[in-house]
Amino acid sequence: MLAMILNFAITLLLLTKFAWNPLLKILAERQARIAGQIDAADQERAAAEKLRSEYQQQMQNAKSDAQAIMDKALKQADNTKEEIIASAREEHARLLEAAEEKIARERQQALEDIRSEVVAISVAAASKIIGQSVDEKINAKLVDDFITRLDTGKQGGTPPC
Repeated sequence: MLAMILNFAITLLLLTKFAWNPLLKILAERQARIAGQIDAADQERAAAEKLRSEYQQQMQNAKSDAQAIMDKALKQADNTKEEIIASAREEHARLLEAAEEKIARERQQALEDIRSEVVAISVAAASKIIGQSVDEKINAKLVDDFITRLDTGKQGGTPPC
């Protein structure tokens, strides 16, 4: 039995030296390698998370920039619209004023033309009625006085008799 115990002890020593220690060494290396891979995976996951966060931040910045550009463009369009409307109103007012001035000038010219024709017709009629030539200046003064009295009468509401 001693031989068996001795045989068992020698086998145990040999197995410990040649099998158990290398086996433990292999297991320790494997454990270290797995731990290293887990650490590397954690670092890669953290790096990927950081990249994703940066990407989301860049996307948010891009959306904000795009919105700012759109807001600026809309504001500029509104300003341009208001400028165009103001310019059109000014042009309308200018054209209206010019047209009113032209109408007033043409009305005044028409009144002067009518007055001249009335004077000429009145002088001709008076000359025919009187049968002689009346002095041009006297006739013009008489007709002007008559027209002035007509204008005054028109303004007063009743024509002169």
